[in-house]
Amino acid sequence: MAMLLQITTFLQQYLYEKGHEQPKEPDALRIGILSTAMINSAALIRPAQTHGGVIVSAIASRNLQQAQEHAKKYGIPKAYGSYQELLDEPGIDAVYISLPNGMHGTWARKALEAGKHVLLEKPFTSNADEARQLVKLAQEKNLVLVEAFHWQFHPAAHSVKAILDSGKYGQVLRTYARMTTPTGSIPRSDIRWQFALGGGSLMDMTYVISSTRYFLDAGTPREVAEAKARPTREDPRVDEAMEATLRFDLNGRMVEGKIYSDMDRANVLGLIPRVWETPSIEIETEHAIIYFYNFMMPHLYHYIQIYDKRTGQTHTEKHYSGGPQWGTRGEPWWSTYRYQLEAFVDQVRGRVPPHWVTLESSIAQMETIDAIYEKSGLGKRLPTPESVDPPRV
Repeated sequence: MAMLLQITTFLQQYLYEKGHEQPKEPDALRIGILSTAMINSAALIRPAQTHGGVIVSAIASRNLQQAQEHAKKYGIPKAYGSYQELLDEPGIDAVYISLPNGMHGTWARKALEAGKHVLLEKPFTSNADEARQLVKLAQEKNLVLVEAFHWQFHPAAHSVKAILDSGKYGQVLRTYARMTTPTGSIPRSDIRWQFALGGGSLMDMTYVISSTRYFLDAGTPREVAEAKARPTREDPRVDEAMEATLRFDLNGRMVEGKIYSDMDRANVLGLIPRVWETPSIEIETEHAIIYFYNFMMPHLYHYIQIYDKRTGQTHTEKHYSGGPQWGTRGEPWWSTYRYQLEAFVDQVRGRVPPHWVTLESSIAQMETIDAIYEKSGLGKRLPTPESVDPPRV
C-alpha cells in the first residue's frame, strides 16, 4: 500500500501543484539532488516548483546519462555523473539525499564536509553510532541537517498531537502503529531487500517508530520487551516483516507501544491485497481511542477518528491546512513534502519553522531501530561498504 500511496502522491502533485508555480526570488536557495530515485519528484522537485525561495539547480547520479535524462525531464539546469562533483559545485547551497539507506550517513557526511545543508531521507543513518557522528559534524559546521520525516510537518499530525497534549482525554495508555505493503508489490530486485544497502522492513518503514515516538513525545524506549522478525527467504539477515513491543518511561509512567512493519503482507484468503492498510496509528488514552488513518500521506486522504469511552460517541476530524502550528500558512493542496520544504527553507534562512525534526530525535530514532534489530536477533545495520557496487541511481 505504501508504494501505491507514493504513486498517488506523484499524480496529486502533478494535478494540484501544476498552475501554482512561483517565480523565483533572486536569493533563492539552490538545492542539488544526490540520486535519480523515484521519490525525488514527490519529495522535492514538484514542491520546489511552488516555492519561490527554492531552485532545484542540479542532480547527480553514478550514471551521467541517467542524470542528464532526469535533468531534461524536470528542467534541472545541471547534471553530474558523480555525487562528489555535485558537492564540489560552489553554487549549490543544500542537498537532498535519497540514496539507498546504507549510503545515507556516508554521503550526508561528505555533503556537510563540502559545506552544504542537508535534507536527508529516512532512515537518518544505518545505526545510532553513525547518527551521533553525523550530528556532531553538523553542529561543528553550523549547518542544517534534518531527517525527512515529511508526515510530521502536516497539519493533520499537529492536530492529533494537540488533542493528546490538551489532556482532554487523559493520559496515553498504549499505541499501535502499522505499515504494510501487499505481497509481490515490491520486486525482489529492489534495494529494499538488500542487506548491504540497509534493506529491511524496519529500515524502510521506520515511520511506525517515528509516529509512536512523536505522539508519545518520547525519545528512546526504556526497553524493547519483544521483537520478532520474519526474515526473507533469500537473505535471513533482512527482515521482510518486524513486530515489536516498546516500553517508554513517560515521567515515571510506563507506556507500551506496539509496531508492525511488513513489506510482504499476505493477501486476504490468498487473493485480496490489503490495499486499505495505509500507515496508521491507534492511540488509547484514559478516556478515548484515537485512530489516525493514513498518517504518512494525509494530504491524499486521512481521517482522525475519536471514540470517547465516557459517552460512547465517535466523531471524525480531517485537517488539510492551518492547524495549531502552521496557522494561516499553507494551502489545502500542499503535500507533506511541501510543508517539509517550507520548514527546511525557514531553518536554513535563520527563521524558526513551525515544526522541526530535531537531531536529538533522529539519534533516538536510530537508537530505537538498533535496539529492535538487536532484540530480534538480526543485529544492528551497518553502513554500505565502499566495496559494494550499488545501483547506479
